[in-house]
Amino acid sequence: MKQKQIYNMVLCALCAALTCVLAPLSVPSYNPDVPISLSTFAVMLSGALLTPRYAFLSQVLYVLLGLAGLPVFAGFVGGAAIFARPSAGYVFGYILMAWVESLLFCAFGKQRKTLKGQMGVLVLAMIAGVLVCYVVGTIWFMAAMGMPLWSALVLCVIPFLPGDGIKIAVTALAAPQLLRAFRALENKAFSQKDLSREP
Repeated sequence: MKQKQIYNMVLCALCAALTCVLAPLSVPSYNPDVPISLSTFAVMLSGALLTPRYAFLSQVLYVLLGLAGLPVFAGFVGGAAIFARPSAGYVFGYILMAWVESLLFCAFGKQRKTLKGQMGVLVLAMIAGVLVCYVVGTIWFMAAMGMPLWSALVLCVIPFLPGDGIKIAVTALAAPQLLRAFRALENKAFSQKDLSREP
């Protein structure tokens, strides 16, 4: 059990680091308050690779590192200044996004024997996670800007859907293969430790 926890903690830290690396890489959209970044791709991978608890913790760690001042938010911004951004709700939505995706994928997808079955459940889990993130972020944006729902959707959601679709497709293709590779490494590492303990 201890070895498994160490494995999960290491993978959690790697996913948090991946979000820290990808999230600052952004380009302006036609809505200057909500840039286009690779952060959601990192969050999708975190939800696919980690258990719900560690998926949640990976994005909490990312947000805390940003709030501590590291420039890991979009545009290489860090610190409490994120709260001044109308788009801050989407950043905090990453936490629930990763958790919801992982919860659904672990419950209905990871144990499926066929690759198609895993990918199908993962796609649905990612869609659910993205929807949760959009709900949190859009409510925050509406409150910050005093904007009605439809206007917020036009600015913050609809233009980003094609990009999210591409990220979902790439993650659905990559995550099952990564899971198999990580499991093989985990089993190899554990078996070597067990052999080293033999007299």
